[in-house]
Amino acid sequence: MFSFTIFKENLRISLRAIRSNRIRTVLTICIIAFGIMALIGILTAIDAIKTSLTDQFTMMGANSFTITSRGMNVQIGNRRYRARNFSRITYREAEEFKRVFNEPAWVSVSYNASAMATIKFGQEKTNPNVTLTGVDENYLNVSGYEIETGRNFSAEEVRLGRYLALIGKDVERSLFPAGIDPLGKEIVVAGLKLKVAGVLKSKGASAISGDNVCFIPVTTARQFFSRPNMTFQIAVMPFKSGNLDLVAGAAESVFRIVRNLNPRDESDFNITKSDNIVKLLLENIKYVTLAATLIGIITLFGASVGLMNIMLVSVTERTREIGTRKAVGAKPSTIKNQFLFESIIIGQMGGFFGIIMGVIIGNIVSSLLKSSFVVPWVWIGTGVAVCFLVGVVSGYAPAVKAANINPIEALRYE
Repeated sequence: MFSFTIFKENLRISLRAIRSNRIRTVLTICIIAFGIMALIGILTAIDAIKTSLTDQFTMMGANSFTITSRGMNVQIGNRRYRARNFSRITYREAEEFKRVFNEPAWVSVSYNASAMATIKFGQEKTNPNVTLTGVDENYLNVSGYEIETGRNFSAEEVRLGRYLALIGKDVERSLFPAGIDPLGKEIVVAGLKLKVAGVLKSKGASAISGDNVCFIPVTTARQFFSRPNMTFQIAVMPFKSGNLDLVAGAAESVFRIVRNLNPRDESDFNITKSDNIVKLLLENIKYVTLAATLIGIITLFGASVGLMNIMLVSVTERTREIGTRKAVGAKPSTIKNQFLFESIIIGQMGGFFGIIMGVIIGNIVSSLLKSSFVVPWVWIGTGVAVCFLVGVVSGYAPAVKAANINPIEALRYE
């Protein structure tokens, strides 16, 4: 029958025993804390990486898909993912698709004019690494870019091929010193004079998307930056996030008609959802999670052995104390609970410090990725449970040994 008085007394004796063996206790706590720190720290960092990847793809327009003719090869680890190469998508096909596609979605036609453009303003110029893209009035919606100052292109301006430009923050910083408003200013790209209509909000330093960009009307890009076998890209973003698969299926049907394909013909174009790459990356991160878990388990196994040894030594050193307590009426279950409490307390103390250090280390990685503060509650709860289990498993054998000591033999023990 549970007695709060006995529970309180066992807890007091356990804490006193822990204080009397500080060096061994601190070493065991450090071993447990290191194991939990490795587990929680790596898993917190992984959660931060996942959040960062998801945020970056959301900024790109994660609820969208593209229709392209160019193949793409992605290799992650030993696995290689390949999209097929097909015939190019012409401007006529892209515009016809945009005209006839009636699903509730934004449709954008774009063209990669150059990946190494140099932009000039007066005596200032950028490095030859600006991405120049021809876009239409819907491109900002599907790509995740936003206007900071100025305005977007209108459909009429795109149709007429106006000489306008939208520039990223890196381009603005390179060309326009502080205090100069870029709106309405004339910049030069490969001899083509363009008026700045707007400046884009910063997306931050990212390998996926950046601020070193310049957008011009797709009709203007088609006229001045044409090349043999030009191919255009179609991006579609449903108005409602849950309709991506449905709209993608409808888009494939419509574009097959635009391409004059026979019902028995295979689709000769790629439909790529924007979250496919992040799904591949997140899928492969699970191996890192598994490795982190194994590291934590191995370390905690070592901590369990160490804690069990400490408890066995403690039982041996306190044999006379155990005999005295039994002689004055202490039950074997009371003695057993005392040593179990001691083991569990040490385990929880190690878990407490390990969790704190793990969350701190994990969020240092999060801050380097410029991601939000991550608190992995699931892993914290798992860490507490694991430390409790370590305490019970490590302390049970010594506790049973202490409970079974003969009081007469214990009182004669030197």
